[in-house]
Parts: sequence; C-alpha cells; structure tokens
Amino acid sequence: MQKSVLIGMSGGVDSSVAAALLKEQGYRVIGATMRLWTYSDNENTNHEGCCAESAVEDARRVCDKLGIDFYVMNFKDMFREKVVDYFVSEYTKGRTPNPCIACNKHLKFDALLRKARAMDIDYIATGHYAKIEQDTDGRYILRASYAAKKDQSYVLYNFTQEQLRHTLMPLGCYNKDEVRALAEKYGLDVANKKDSQEICFVEDDDYAKFIIDYANYTPKSGDILDTDGNKLGEHRGLIYYTIGQRKGIGAYGRPMFVKEIDAKRNTITLGEKGTEFSDELTASDVNFISGETPDKPIKIQAKVRYQATPADALLHPLPDGRIRVVFDEPQRAVTAGQAVVFYNGDIVLGGGTVE
Repeated sequence: MQKSVLIGMSGGVDSSVAAALLKEQGYRVIGATMRLWTYSDNENTNHEGCCAESAVEDARRVCDKLGIDFYVMNFKDMFREKVVDYFVSEYTKGRTPNPCIACNKHLKFDALLRKARAMDIDYIATGHYAKIEQDTDGRYILRASYAAKKDQSYVLYNFTQEQLRHTLMPLGCYNKDEVRALAEKYGLDVANKKDSQEICFVEDDDYAKFIIDYANYTPKSGDILDTDGNKLGEHRGLIYYTIGQRKGIGAYGRPMFVKEIDAKRNTITLGEKGTEFSDELTASDVNFISGETPDKPIKIQAKVRYQATPADALLHPLPDGRIRVVFDEPQRAVTAGQAVVFYNGDIVLGGGTVE
C-alpha cells in the first residue's frame, strides 16, 4: 500500500527537492507551508524570509510543478507563543536563545506531525540535512548529515522515538551542490534561490530593534565591569550583548570580550583574551533521543554552537534531571540559553539548554 507523507515546504530549494525525491521514491506527497507569525504582521514591511508571503507562493509553484497537493496551515498563534515570545523573554533575561530549535521542537516535529496524523497521513518530512535510521534493536537514531558543512543535527536534538518513527529526511545523504543540481533536473524554479540565513521573523537581522518594537521594551543602561568587579564604563542595555562578543563593547586599550551577562544586577562583565574558555557547563530541559537517560557518566562529544566542532567530554547525569558536561579541553564562549548537543560519533544522543 502506498505510504503518504506531509512535507513542510518553506519555498526554498531544500524542501522543494526533498518533496521531489519523496515523490520519486513512490510516496503520495502532500506539500504544506506553515503560516507563521512574521515581523510584517505588526509592521508594514517587505521582509523576506521563510515565513514571508513570497515563500508561500514559491512552495505552491513547486507543488504545481510536481503535481502534488498543497496546503497552507495556520500556526501563527503557536509560533508567536512558543518561538517569538520565548525569543524576546530570553534576550531580556540576558540569555541568548535559539529560536530554530524551539520551532523544530514545538511546531515542525510536534504540531505538524499531529496535524498529519489527524489527516491519516503516515509521515511528515522536511528538507533538513540529517539522517534518520533504525539500529539492529529497532530503535530509531538521528545521524549527522553526510555533508558536514550543511549538517543541521544540532537543531534537531529534541526528537522522540515516536516522532522519528513518523519522520522522513531525504536530504541526509546529499550536499548542497547536489541538491541544487537535482532542483535543475526536476525543473524547479527555486534551483538557484538564495538560502535564508537570518531568523525569519526578525527584519534585517536586528534583534535589538525587533525586541524594542515587538515588546515595547526600553533597554536600561548599566555598569560594564571587569572580572575583579571594577567599573569600566556603561552598557546601553543587555539585549545588545551576547557572550563572546568583541565588537561594540567599547575600547579599553586591550582586546576584551563579553564574559558574563547578569540580568539581576543589570551588568556586563568583560574578560581579557584567554579567560573566555570554560571547562564545564550545566544544562537543563534535557532530551535523550533514545528515551533513556544515562544512569552513570558517559563519554560523549558535545557541541555548544551550531558551527562548533564536537569536543570530547564526559556527561554526568544529575539527580534533578539536569546534566553536567565536563570537557577534555576548555570551550570558548559557552552561552546561557544556547544548546549543548551530545554526540556519539555521528549519532545524536540528545541535548539540553545551557544554564
């Protein structure tokens, strides 16, 4: 019996080629663009991104070309609550959020999957660069992409076994050049469409302006300190800074960077070169893809940023459900609010939010 799949389509080349590949593999493919809250819902702008109106039309044209059904599904309220409001809240607390991880967790692989199952559709699919497989015990595993430079497994660590069972990722064995070549082969107009880099709901990548406008937020100035607590100057508001930042912090006669953001005291602490490294971290809101939390320390590789190289570490489970990660070599700019993702080789074990 032919299996069906609902594929989330952004109007970009990756999800478009994923849809074409699935159809070629014999699935009954249904395209769906998730209508998300965007900057232009509040402002009269021409903001372009994966949530923009033009993206919907690009996805529709691809589906017409492939001869598959296409739906637009309204997830605006959920996206605003789970992604946008979270994003703003974290920044005003002096933390640095990752909205793509929140969107994947709450919308793409939860809400969209529940919608598909309610429609009696077997699977959902996306154009992410990662691989889903089953091991010899029948357990589902998530692997990093064949194309290391495009690998997106870092933002996918919240998967459950049930979600993986009903998810397809056909691009895991391709690199970007191969995907664009496939788009040309299938005659898709989006073959040379530019990749979206910025956060889709933030215009011009200006996080601070977005937070001020969206939340009617007024940044408060405060003290800039050195690591001994001495005042060096004044900052213009916590939302303008992130851990590891070097530019836009003032001139001090020597290289300095943001080492700590203290929302309670409304202070920024700067450190000199060499003090930006951390031996360990603690993370909360932890998910293990296997569904089983380790009951003793295990050796892992861990990534603390999307583009970071996985670093050898020891993971210690804590009694309260959090985990402690101790690195073999200190890591630069470990940032509260960002994700730490655990690997065993190319297998994603899970991850959590850095505290």
